[in-house]
Amino acid sequence: MNTARKAAALTIALALAAAGCSALPGGGNTKVKFQLQWVAQSQFAGYYAALDQGYYKDEGLDVSFLLGGPQVDNINAVAAGTADIGTGWLPKMLQSRENGTDLVSIAQTFQRSGTRMASFKTKNITTIKDFDGKKIGSWLLGNEPELFAALVKAGFDPTKETVIKQNFDMSGLLKGDLDVAQAMIYNEYAQVLEAKNPATGQLYQPADFNVLDFNDPSVGTGMLQDQIFARDSWLKRGNNQDVATKFLKATFKGWAYCRDNPQKCVDIVLKNGSQLGASHQAWQMNEINALIWPSPNGIGMLDPKLWDQTIQIATTYKVLKAAPTQGAYRTDLAKAALDALGTSIDTKGASFQKQTVTLKEGGS
Repeated sequence: MNTARKAAALTIALALAAAGCSALPGGGNTKVKFQLQWVAQSQFAGYYAALDQGYYKDEGLDVSFLLGGPQVDNINAVAAGTADIGTGWLPKMLQSRENGTDLVSIAQTFQRSGTRMASFKTKNITTIKDFDGKKIGSWLLGNEPELFAALVKAGFDPTKETVIKQNFDMSGLLKGDLDVAQAMIYNEYAQVLEAKNPATGQLYQPADFNVLDFNDPSVGTGMLQDQIFARDSWLKRGNNQDVATKFLKATFKGWAYCRDNPQKCVDIVLKNGSQLGASHQAWQMNEINALIWPSPNGIGMLDPKLWDQTIQIATTYKVLKAAPTQGAYRTDLAKAALDALGTSIDTKGASFQKQTVTLKEGGS
């Protein structure tokens, strides 16, 4: 390479670095660091599918995944610049923004909450008011907003109720250490159905439990959860808005692939190191699809009514001190991604129907 070409290449590299992204010499793919909320599992199957099927590469992106987990603050990883783009629960991201970060939601993947509270039928817990005097399990660490909002709505003070930090499994409920436990419909709830009932020697059945759904009007504190976010300052640098739009386009395509090919996506997740078994991941894929589809306005598009509901609940029940400042979310990048996809794929999934998944002991 002659001196002039070297200088030109260096100028391009410096410009890309200043923009917060990088590309390989000779017009290679733009590098993007994506922060997952948790470890490899079907909750993130759409992202893994987009990587596996080459959708990110098709958009000129070289996407690397940063795993989450109990010791990883996925929200702060993006806020601190460790990752460029991330996925996480909307209320937790808004709490971070309220504390001074410049995070902004750019796509709302989940259209409804996946959080539940599960208890054995013998405990006769059928409403939030029945939590009075009970041992209530929660993971806390930013996972409690819907629960605390429901407690306040029912007339309780969450700081005075017996809320116990539970493990990221259902052992506390199964052993009787908890009367009612927090469970994601796609994960921990499946864990109780994968366990043997010592009284029968068979797996527990849904009929053995009472399950409270935060989306249900009788509870009424369901909030928007998994969404995609980035730093406003990052989006404003260089061509990062275009990078983000391409990331969303490929991701939406990945989620549509998982809707139409759930078993293939389970296989992709398992191949990427999931520690959970095949039947558990199949259950999770089925439930995750049901949280995304149908997406009446197109996958990733934030419904203003659901945003208002989330903010109303969050502020009324003191999850947030005040409504977010202007700019907490934007829909233009998701819309641009959907427009770019056009009619090449179904981005609404109006005809989606859940499958029937048979769980095996331990989720194997």
